[in-house]
Amino acid sequence: MAKKQAKVEKVEKTEKDERRGAQVYYRKWRPQSLAEVVGQEHVTQTLLNALKMGRVAHAYLFCGPRGTGKTSTGRILAKAVNCLESGEGEPCNACILCQATTEGNAIDTMEIDAASNRGIDEIRELRERIRFAPSIARNKVYIIDEVHMLTEPAANALLKTLEEPPPHVLFVLATTEPHKVPLTILSRCQRFDFRRIPQAAMVSRLAHICESEGINIEDSSLKLIARSATGSMRDAENLLEQLVAYYGYQIDLPQVQAMMGITGDVRALELAKHVVDMDIAAGLQTINSVTQDGLDLKQFNRELVEYLRGLLLLKAGAAAAIDLPEETLSEMRSTAERAPMAQLSKAARLFREVELQFDGFSPLPLELAFVECAMSEGKPITPAIPATPQKIEKTDKKPAPPVQSTRTEQEPTITPALTEEKPVKATKPQKAAEEPATTPEPTEEKQTTPGKLGETDIEHFRNRWREVVDATRGMGSAGNLDALLRSACEPLSVENDTLILGFYYDFHKEKIEDPKYRHMVEAKVSEVFGQPYKIRCVLTERKAKTRGHLVEAALEMGAKIIDEEDE
Repeated sequence: MAKKQAKVEKVEKTEKDERRGAQVYYRKWRPQSLAEVVGQEHVTQTLLNALKMGRVAHAYLFCGPRGTGKTSTGRILAKAVNCLESGEGEPCNACILCQATTEGNAIDTMEIDAASNRGIDEIRELRERIRFAPSIARNKVYIIDEVHMLTEPAANALLKTLEEPPPHVLFVLATTEPHKVPLTILSRCQRFDFRRIPQAAMVSRLAHICESEGINIEDSSLKLIARSATGSMRDAENLLEQLVAYYGYQIDLPQVQAMMGITGDVRALELAKHVVDMDIAAGLQTINSVTQDGLDLKQFNRELVEYLRGLLLLKAGAAAAIDLPEETLSEMRSTAERAPMAQLSKAARLFREVELQFDGFSPLPLELAFVECAMSEGKPITPAIPATPQKIEKTDKKPAPPVQSTRTEQEPTITPALTEEKPVKATKPQKAAEEPATTPEPTEEKQTTPGKLGETDIEHFRNRWREVVDATRGMGSAGNLDALLRSACEPLSVENDTLILGFYYDFHKEKIEDPKYRHMVEAKVSEVFGQPYKIRCVLTERKAKTRGHLVEAALEMGAKIIDEEDE
């Protein structure tokens, strides 16, 4: 009889293990005791001491990023206060109450998702059930996840119960956004802030899981998984399971990089070198080759920012904070030595602000950021092929007969290069050739340096400014970027490669100065005018419009202008 009972228990245990083995990793390897919770020692040690001393609070609020163990800690606390064997401290995980809580079958431990049960009716029902004593356990435990999602009436209905619950009730509230939880609820709970899990602790936990599951994987791959998870243990376990599902139990570093979309391309480091060397042509060619190879530009930009951050840290003497292979670090040291700190800081900031989602798969935002940070201060780009100035074409036609004019013979006869008009020839060419040249030279110097335009050339920008405004239509978070520019500003001047925009109101100026909008405007200005430009925003007064004599007469008689149409 004893053998038969042992056989039945063995069969039940085997079936239970099989069911557990079919679970996803983040559920299968959920911590079952406070000691197994990774990277939250400041929380688990406090709770453990409270359990040992019998001073468990009636309500806890667990705050922190996703996947850091908030709900799992709530379940462990529920097991600990109801454990039949331990009574204090860690749960035994062997008694029927601990096992029921682990499997989610405990009658007296209830998990409520506030995102889907957020109304006042659900909270009123909860208050009614709280009055009744526990069915089996010593305490009723209510774990309310995403408590910030409760409606205001529901939160108010919960207040009185939270403040003075029955002695057999314990509340565990969890949220990823504590700033949205009403202060009246916060003041009635003991608050614990869960931190992002450190990479070292996450790698150690992943290594334990891989050893138990029979997965062969390198430490460098585990570090990459931990870095991509950004402090969330659940995300790291999900990534590991995806890798196992795709590649099996033998996983190499290139496979991890391919699964996560990490290029691992040496051209990211090459581009960082081109920034330091201010090599415009080589840098643009590198970006072009990356685009043509079909790499993910967003991921490529992230890796570039990581390299620029590494150069910045190396320059500052903080190499210990860089998590890169030694051979890569040695290559970066020589680059960091010849780069000024200000240049590295500017480059990291500019590429960090690049928003590729606004321009699809176009490399233009990357190119603009590269050109801007590769230029030396106050020195414009000198292109490989300078722009050819407009020349006066020779003609075989006979000169037109002299026309009497009031102009003096010394007056300049050549118009600026950007105008459409044809130059007017002098009426006495022979005499003009004998006299000293008093006419200014053609604006060849201004044209050989793109962007360094003369003051008179601002009319070129003003004439085509409407094209820039129309090009921004539908852009911005609300799709109204063109509305922030139309009739709200005007081009004032050009300084080197910077277009100065004068805004009539501070509201529009502050909006466009936001890096998100400023980069979009710079991209469209560069598209319309065919070369990279930065913009600078200043406040200016709206120029008074010329009004007709009827309007002026009406104003003198006391009339008021309520609206003016744009020209």
